[in-house]
Amino acid sequence: MNRTWQLGTGLALTALAGYVDALGFVRLGGLYTSFMSGNSTQLSVSLAHGEIRHALLPILLVFGFLVGATLGSGLSMVVPQRWATPVVLAYETLLIAAALALGLPTPELGLAAFFMAMAMGAQNAVLAQVKGFRAGTTFVTGALFSLAQKIAEAFTGRGPRLGWLGDAAVWGALLVGAYLGTLAYGRYGLYALLAPALAAGTLAVVAGLLAARNRPTVEDLRP
Repeated sequence: MNRTWQLGTGLALTALAGYVDALGFVRLGGLYTSFMSGNSTQLSVSLAHGEIRHALLPILLVFGFLVGATLGSGLSMVVPQRWATPVVLAYETLLIAAALALGLPTPELGLAAFFMAMAMGAQNAVLAQVKGFRAGTTFVTGALFSLAQKIAEAFTGRGPRLGWLGDAAVWGALLVGAYLGTLAYGRYGLYALLAPALAAGTLAVVAGLLAARNRPTVEDLRP
């Protein structure tokens, strides 16, 4: 898979993460399905106030993210390298679909949120560095810091004049995705998860077709 495809996929996945996170934020009343720093802070605040019941959902979300990321990373390690991206994307698609299927018939917030957090954890195992910046992850704090560094490098002449555009695009993709996720959930409720499930599934199919066209490398022949 060439870098152009990786770049496009990474930005699409970042937008997808923003979409799901905003949907989860609205549904859960201020918790997140991908931003685990925020959930960890909420967990600690609840425990400090002695509100054990309010700490349960943040714990569930952090655990779901951890399980999803562990299984997604494991899948990317055990399958041949060229199949890692389509396999993890297919896994993410199934998790989003499970969140929708299990969340619709049950009024409880935790069940769908758990699988949404799992999906977002898995997504971080899809792509590595793309042209010197991280795309496709479910958080952009690092991208914002990198953006600031590269702007400083551009102003001081120590880096490319437009080297900051990649990180800016990652942040912008998350913003656009979150905006669309908020609008979609307000109009369609949990059915709004159909869009990211379809997007991830489409990317999985395209990645699989590209992987099938590529000749196996020595890395692909590992047991």
